[in-house]
Amino acid sequence: MDVLTAGRPLVGPDLSLDPAPVPGRTAARVVATRLLSGEQSNSSMIFTLEDADPVILKLFRVLAPGENPDVVLQGALDRAGCTRIAPMIGSVRLRVGAGGDATAGEDADGSADALLAQGFLPDVEDAWRVALQQASGGVDFRAGARDLGAAVAEVHRLLAAELPSAPATPTDRTRVLDQMRARLDEVAAQVPQVLPHRAALRALIDAAADAAWPPLQRIHGDLHLGQVLADPSRGWVLLDFEGEPLRPLAERALPDCPVRDVAGMLRSLDYAGGAVLHEHGVDASAWVAESSRAFLDGYLDGYLDAMGISHEDASFLALLRAFEADKAVYEVLYEARNRPSWLPIPLGALARLSSR
Repeated sequence: MDVLTAGRPLVGPDLSLDPAPVPGRTAARVVATRLLSGEQSNSSMIFTLEDADPVILKLFRVLAPGENPDVVLQGALDRAGCTRIAPMIGSVRLRVGAGGDATAGEDADGSADALLAQGFLPDVEDAWRVALQQASGGVDFRAGARDLGAAVAEVHRLLAAELPSAPATPTDRTRVLDQMRARLDEVAAQVPQVLPHRAALRALIDAAADAAWPPLQRIHGDLHLGQVLADPSRGWVLLDFEGEPLRPLAERALPDCPVRDVAGMLRSLDYAGGAVLHEHGVDASAWVAESSRAFLDGYLDGYLDAMGISHEDASFLALLRAFEADKAVYEVLYEARNRPSWLPIPLGALARLSSR
C-alpha cells in the first residue's frame, strides 16, 4: 500500500514494483487493516483510512506475463466515468529480470500486474444473496433484473468505446465454437451424465456458426450474480473482471462475444432458482423465467437493440443458447469436482437446452 501511495517504483536486484496510482485518488493514512476470509481466487485486504473512504487491495495469487484484465478493464471503465464499478485507486506491476528495471519492455521482462486497489463499498450485499432472498420468498425481481441487464449493457457499451473491438470474422467464430466443442468433449468424457445430451448440445453449438454475432469486444468474462454488488447509492456494481479462472490469460485478454456475459448471468439466475429448490424445496422456476426475461429486456434495450437484435430474433437465440450450453457444461465439471450434490442444477439446464 505504501508503494502505491508514494507512486514511486520499489527496485530490487531481481525485480521491481512499479505503481500506477490514479491521479487525485492516492490513499490517506492507514489506521486499520482486515484480511478478507472465505473462498477467493485472490487475496484481499481492507484498509480503513483516516478521513477517507476505505480501500480494498487485491493481491493476484497467480501471476502471468501480460496485463491482467481486471486492471485493464476496470481502469478503462474508471477513466470513462463509469459508476458501475468501484472507484479505482491504482495498481502495482511486478517486473522481473534485468535487475528489476521498471523501464524495461512491457512483456520482455515477464512483467505482470500484481496488485489492484479500489474503493471498498461497505455494508452491501451481493446480487446472489439478494436473488436467493427474492426467489425463496417469491418476491417479484423483474425490476431489479431489468436494471441489472441495463447495468451490464452500460458496461459493455463503455468497454466497446474505450477498448478495441471488431466484427466477428469466420475465423473468430470458429475459434470460439471450437473451444465450446472441446470443452463439451472433455466434460462428457469425465461426467457420464452429459453423454445423453452431447449430440444435441453439439448441434446447438454448430447452429451458432450461422447466427448474427455482435462485434467482439472486451467483456467481463465470468459474469454471475456473485460478481455484482447491490449498492444503495450506485445501484448494481460489477466486480472482478479477470475472466473465467480456468482460461489462460492470453485467451482472457482477447476481444470476446458479449453474449458470453449475458449467458453467464442467465445461468446464474437459473442457479439461484436451483439453489432455492435444493436448499429449501421451493419451486422458483416461474421466478427464474420472469427474472431472466426482464434481464434480457434490460440488456437488449440498453445495448444490442441498437444493432437491431432482439430476444425474439431466432438467430440471436441460437447464439445465446450456445453460450448458455457452454456455461452449463463448465458448471457440470465444477460441481462434479467440488459439490456433487449440486450437480443436478447444471445437468437440468443441459437437459432443457438439449430438448430445444
